[in-house]
Amino acid sequence: MRHGQAILKKSSKYTRFAIRDIASLCLAAVVFGIAACSNAGKDDELGNEIVQRSDLADPNVDGLRIEALRQAVLSNGFVAATELAPPADQARSAVGRLIFESKLMSLNGDISCRDCHLDEFGSADGLPNAVGVGGEGAGLDRLRSGGQILPRNVLPLWGRGGPGFNVFFWDGKVESRGEVVISQYGEQAPSQDPFIVAIHLPSVELDEMVADSAEVYETYVQEDVSGASAIQQELAQRFARDEAIGPLLAAAFSTDAANVSFANVADALGSFIRDEFRIRPTSLEQFVLNEGVISRSALNGGILFYGRGRCAICHSGPYFSDFDFHAVAFPQMGFGRNGFGIDEGRFNVTHDPQDRFRFRTPPLYNVSKTAPYSHSGSVQTLEAAIISHFDPLRLIQLDNLDRTARVDLYRRLGHSAGETLPAELTDQEVHDLTEFLRMLDF
Repeated sequence: MRHGQAILKKSSKYTRFAIRDIASLCLAAVVFGIAACSNAGKDDELGNEIVQRSDLADPNVDGLRIEALRQAVLSNGFVAATELAPPADQARSAVGRLIFESKLMSLNGDISCRDCHLDEFGSADGLPNAVGVGGEGAGLDRLRSGGQILPRNVLPLWGRGGPGFNVFFWDGKVESRGEVVISQYGEQAPSQDPFIVAIHLPSVELDEMVADSAEVYETYVQEDVSGASAIQQELAQRFARDEAIGPLLAAAFSTDAANVSFANVADALGSFIRDEFRIRPTSLEQFVLNEGVISRSALNGGILFYGRGRCAICHSGPYFSDFDFHAVAFPQMGFGRNGFGIDEGRFNVTHDPQDRFRFRTPPLYNVSKTAPYSHSGSVQTLEAAIISHFDPLRLIQLDNLDRTARVDLYRRLGHSAGETLPAELTDQEVHDLTEFLRMLDF
């Protein structure tokens, strides 16, 4: 159990060495998986030949359906982007930007937040599995650079820290329940804001922003939070000494360099993320609140989203997520959070057998820009992600699975069978759903 617990709780050395042994196989699987999934959902060559986005629906013909869709969107928790914009402290946000882009954020000084959250990939990294310490470049160049491959897909940052966004990471390892913040910190949470607690974690993740070495294990890896605190104290001192960041950071918190803490660093970083990645107006907002136009394909997709497609059962609320945990039998990519190609999701946090293979419902803003999809980045297209919900075997090459992978697949299928998943959809309907989802881009 490495990712997300390595500093706060020791990893299993057996799992660690197993991951090392299969690293080259994981890399090959990642590259192969992209190619294997790239044509999913395109069997009938739907594309633009069937429905152009400029084919605007005629209100005289589709007026009732248009009004029904507007009401469905509103009744499922949609709000204007302005209602999701958190207040911004410009001084803290400005220095937070510098922190976000600085490699001082990693103990060994070779990776920044920006390395995995890139504008060209919708604030993610464009890879199935993230590449942490030792990685260089972006996209496939980063994958090939020899950096440490992590078990999960990078999550985009849109809306993080906004009002009501209170469950973080694929497995919800940080969340707020009333006034209590649940996290690996236990009763020693560094903040009552779950977003700020979430910001604390990447800086102490082995292989993500901390090199996995004997020195790190001897100095920092403990059974309590002391190791994490020691790392973060060192990072805070580095930022305080930096000629460009130190004075701005101290001024933003009305203190001096000697008293700069990691709490200040995290708060500044949070201010930047809240401001930079706030939810912005979309064509869906224009359609719903200002009687804007919609294509016929997107209209059909929206009716499916709130109707027979059953998407809104989970993708509801202002961020198009119920912030709950559900099992969808996505193909598994890479070595997985539990090693050997297995990721048991929420179970790793709660240890409740009912939570096996459940992951937090992804918010949908800018979803078409953040491929690949799923907790392990195993599907490359939005169409394939939709198909995974109702016909997952279509995307899995069963002949290539070994016995362990087949057993894991059976278990994931069993858990997903208990979910309220979409009825069977045609390729045209899948295409229409993607057109509706693109109305959430900005």
